[in-house]
Order: sequence, then structure tokens, then C-alpha cells
Amino acid sequence: MTALPTIAASAIHVAPIRFVDRTLANGLRAILVPDSRVPSVAINVAYRVGGKDDPPGRSGFAHLFEHLMFKGTSRTAPETIDRLTEDVGGFNNAFTSEDITNYYEVVPSNHLERLLWAEADRLASLTVNEANFATEREVVIGEYDQRILAEPYGMLDELVNREAFTVHPYRRGVIGSPEELNAAALEDVVAFHATYYRPDNAVLVVAGDLDVDETWRWIDRYFGPIATPQTPIPRVLAVEPVQTAQRTYTHRAANVPLAAAEEAYHIPAASHPDAAALDVLEALLGAGRSSRLYTSLIYDKQLASSAWASADLREQPGLFGARVTCARGVALADARAALEAELERVRTEPPSPAELARVQTQIASALVRSRQTASGIALALVHATTERGDPGVVNADLDRYLAVTAADVMRVAQTYLRAENRTVIEYLPQ
Repeated sequence: MTALPTIAASAIHVAPIRFVDRTLANGLRAILVPDSRVPSVAINVAYRVGGKDDPPGRSGFAHLFEHLMFKGTSRTAPETIDRLTEDVGGFNNAFTSEDITNYYEVVPSNHLERLLWAEADRLASLTVNEANFATEREVVIGEYDQRILAEPYGMLDELVNREAFTVHPYRRGVIGSPEELNAAALEDVVAFHATYYRPDNAVLVVAGDLDVDETWRWIDRYFGPIATPQTPIPRVLAVEPVQTAQRTYTHRAANVPLAAAEEAYHIPAASHPDAAALDVLEALLGAGRSSRLYTSLIYDKQLASSAWASADLREQPGLFGARVTCARGVALADARAALEAELERVRTEPPSPAELARVQTQIASALVRSRQTASGIALALVHATTERGDPGVVNADLDRYLAVTAADVMRVAQTYLRAENRTVIEYLPQ
């Protein structure tokens, strides 16, 4: 059988995203990307409020509002967004991260105006009452029960954030504590909404089949009159202290089928010059069956049932995680020793030219695929604006990744994947 030819990453072309960027008088930042290839549009409204912005003792508030924003306004019934999207063949959803809460819709382009109206309406006149609060609080707590308590390794993600960060509010995670949500009162929720759901804390991105002048008129008409409060928006100023010694924690749970461990290393923010090299390091270690961790720990040595790495780059300094789950009958100490051997290898031995080219091609291909839809383009601009401060950086991303050298990969591994910079969570059956 003849092998298929491979395409070098340097031969991959990503067309620049051509956008128009404007800030309204009330502080709302709006970005338009006209693209008439498909008669649909993607609308994203990202609020700069995530898990890190939850009030002390009230984790889960940002996540709670991801749900409350679908409960209707003074002018509309609950689930109006669903009717305006799903009933015309579109879709909608939302997500909360550590840094933002993002609401998005994709609809046929002739429905753009009504979705802009609906997004402005729920920004200006959301119904926040006791009934909606109680209902959605139970939904969020149900998510915690399902995703954290019921899933065999659900608690591990929570523990990594909680133990790796000692000062920064990233340690609270995103989903929310049931105890803290149950302790909250309606006035706490109303105050949170007034603090963060305001035009000058939002980024609106519209991409797809749109007329720029007409879309600006609609944005001015529906978003422009929304007043901006005079009070400043609270921002997280906490700085996580430099970690100087390894910390190790052990957690046991009845629903853990196989022992696992994660090593979490502190890394800089998404806007840092090392971010691209850290993404390449992630792919080298943990992206797919050709990655080093899969090849070594799962395929060759058969010590692990899963093994991966992740560069969790955030608006503020995040974490690089390396996780291994034992194969049946394997001691965690043996799996961890094999994991550490691979980390030591990447610290001391640069990847070969062929290996680096393969990884860069994987990243470049994923980047191309993410730009094939209006929703992918809109989301890329949301992340670039909120995490890196400039939507224009999206057009330099491919060059950033192709500029990473083998020496860069080894350098960031040596700089950040140090024993004194890591927190280890050992996750064991009870």
C-alpha cells in the first residue's frame, strides 16, 4: 500500500480574518467579520466574567448566570433565545470558563437583526427573581453532582485548581460549590449581575453573511442606548506566589476504578511570548496516538490506560498539566515514573526535525479547521480579545506556531516543568 504524502505545516495557508472593530460610547466592543460564503451568521456575546471573578464565598455565580440569562426578560418569556434560533434551523448555547461567560447563536443571516435585539434585551432587562434563582441554582448543583461527584475522575480537575493555586481565585474552579450556592441570597445574585453584566464588560462578535453598515445600525439601535454604570468593574489583581517546592496531595474516592495522577505546573498567561511553544509542547507530549505519552506509556510499556498533557493558557497565568491513569494491575508509582521519564526527556532532548514538523502540522491543520465556520472565526476573535487583548493577533497565530524551534520546546520544558514548580494530585481508589 502506498503511503499518502504528508503536507508540511509551512505549506498550509490560513487566510487572514478581515474584521471591523469598534467600541460604542457605552463601552461595548463590537467586531464584525463579513463573509458571504454561507447564508448564516454567528453571534457571540462574551462577558469578561468567569470563575475567577466569583465573589469570595460565592463560587459558581458566573456559571449560575450562564443559566439565568436564558430565563427571560421584562419583555420576553423564558427560552425566547431557543425559539428565535432553533425554530428557524439555528442553534444557541453558552459556556463559562475561568475568565469569561460566552453566549452564542448561529442562525440564517436574515434573522440577524432579531438576535441582536434579543441579546441586547437580555443584557438590559434580564429577569432576576427568586423563582429563577432557585430553579437555576438547583440545575447548577445538579451539574456539580453529575460532572464532579458522579464521574470517576470528575473531582480530579477540581483538586488540581484548588491545590495548585494558593492565592489566585483560579483555585475556586468554575462550576461552583453547592454549599456556597445554597448559602447565597437573591440580593447577592442581583448585585453580581449589576456588577458584571454591563456594556463596557462585553465583547460582541458577529461573523458571517452580513452587511457591515446595516449591522452597525442595528447594533447602535439595540445596544447603544444601554447605560453604563458609573462604578468601576472589579478586576482580579491577586498574583499567585512563585512556587518553590513540590506539593503532593492524595485523594481517595469510592468510584475511582484505576489510580491516576496529575502533575500541574505553573505557566504564564495566554498573552506571554512562550504561549505558542507551550502549545507545541502540549501537542508533542499529548496530542493523539502519535504523541510521546501515548506511544511510550500506553502502547510501548502498557503502563497506562490514558495519558495526556494540556497547556491551559488563560487570561492570567495558568497551568500545564500532565496526567496518567494506570492500566489495570499497574502500580501508580510505576506509571508516574514512566511519566516523569518522558518529562525529563523533553527537558533534556530537543524533538527531532521530523517530530517537530509533525506536531506543527497537527496544530496548523487544527487552526485551519477552526477557521472554516463563522462560529469558529467568531470564537477565535472572542478568545484573542479577552485573553490576549487584541483581536488582530489571530492573524499571526500560524506564524507563531511555525516559528517555534526545537530549542524553544526544550527551553519552555526546562523553564516550567520543574519539580519545585509542580503540584501533584494522586487520585486513588478507596
